[in-house]
Amino acid sequence: MKCSDLKPLLLLLPISLSSWATVTQIPVSHIANQGLALWEEHSFKGRTEYRLTQLDGEAVIHAQSNSSASGLFRKIRIDLNETPYLNWQWQLEKGLVGLDERSKQGDDYSARVYVIREGGLLPWRTKALNYVWSGSEPIGSVWPNAFTDRSQMIALRSTEDDTGKMYAEKRNIKADFTRYFGEDVRYVDVVAIMTDTDNSGLQASAYYGELYFTP
Repeated sequence: MKCSDLKPLLLLLPISLSSWATVTQIPVSHIANQGLALWEEHSFKGRTEYRLTQLDGEAVIHAQSNSSASGLFRKIRIDLNETPYLNWQWQLEKGLVGLDERSKQGDDYSARVYVIREGGLLPWRTKALNYVWSGSEPIGSVWPNAFTDRSQMIALRSTEDDTGKMYAEKRNIKADFTRYFGEDVRYVDVVAIMTDTDNSGLQASAYYGELYFTP
């Protein structure tokens, strides 16, 4: 992952959902109905293969990286005062082990979900939370990205977790921005998924289920 990871996301205009006053769920993905249609892809080095598939009867995104780094992202403005929780499912197929993820050479992840608060014309205000499936750090570890301290890495899963098992996650994004950046953030602008191995030159693969925000 390069220092310019967030740059392409700054060029997109927000989609406001502030008028959804009484929603109980705001979907980020519609994998079951629309496949990959809502996602855009950005390549940092080569292309991670993202394709629609079925896993245990459910529609999921299969990501496979071979010395590559590209991510799928959706530009969607979320009011965290209304729906602060991001929910998703993911499963590891082939993981990475033993990389120094705090270094630039080891900044690769079998699976990651990240949420971005844009800075508009003030790019230094852009911040990102990266929820990663770590191959070297214990669950609960948090560290700044090796390329920019505007992106915090949070190990939700590790080698202690089973390959081939789907795990469900639920994170309070508003609380995490306060906890890890010391900022009270109301709106986020981008949600992305990425499986990348460009720095290590290795292979990794994972599955991603539906992502959605809830109160």
